Amino acid sequence: MLQVCLNGGRGPGDTAAVPMSPVAMAEAAAAAVAAGADEVHVHPKTPCGGDTLSPRVLADTLAALRGAVTVPIGVTTGASAEPDPVRRLARVRSWTVPPDRATVAWHEPGAEALAAALIDRGVAVDAVLRQGTDGPARFLRSSVAPRVPRVLAEGASEEAALALLATLSRSPHTRPVLLYGRGAAAWPLFRLARRLGVAARTGLEDTTVLPDGTPAASNAQLVSAALAESAAAPMSA
Repeated sequence: MLQVCLNGGRGPGDTAAVPMSPVAMAEAAAAAVAAGADEVHVHPKTPCGGDTLSPRVLADTLAALRGAVTVPIGVTTGASAEPDPVRRLARVRSWTVPPDRATVAWHEPGAEALAAALIDRGVAVDAVLRQGTDGPARFLRSSVAPRVPRVLAEGASEEAALALLATLSRSPHTRPVLLYGRGAAAWPLFRLARRLGVAARTGLEDTTVLPDGTPAASNAQLVSAALAESAAAPMSA
């Protein structure tokens, strides 16, 4: 499974290719899915370009995306969109149009309550477990963890990612894993995910460059490059 993460916390200052409006996100998603992406992850944005959990903005974003693609669509619920955990939970409970999936960063305050609220609304939770934080340990002892259908394991290097995966393997509840890195770690961890046979992702949220270091013109170009990398490094049996 290959997910495309369209924008993240980036803006035009990072690269003009980052989609900021619902229309631009829909166009980017359609091109990325046409290039081979199986799933879309997006950060809905305010008119000023900030991440938001606004019910209105989310509804407009999802309407545009669902008019352009039929694959699952996930959104962020991170502190970048709402730093206060109490207000964050209230925002999620006020959504009028829920996404298919939502990421919950387990190292952020209020993660368990937020995940439970999303699951109760029928939204599939992706638990973001970041290497170097207390998130993985908190997740392993969480009473909500058995209800979480997928883990997003974020590492800063291959060694750190393997250590994180080893930690997660101690959980009595098996679930799919999507492995990824950001910045300089994006392509090395993409290749590691392919070698291990687990889900992976690419997109302008994680990297603005192609495997050879040249700037990426679009999310679709990153997806095409990722599929070429997959073909060059087949998954393990």
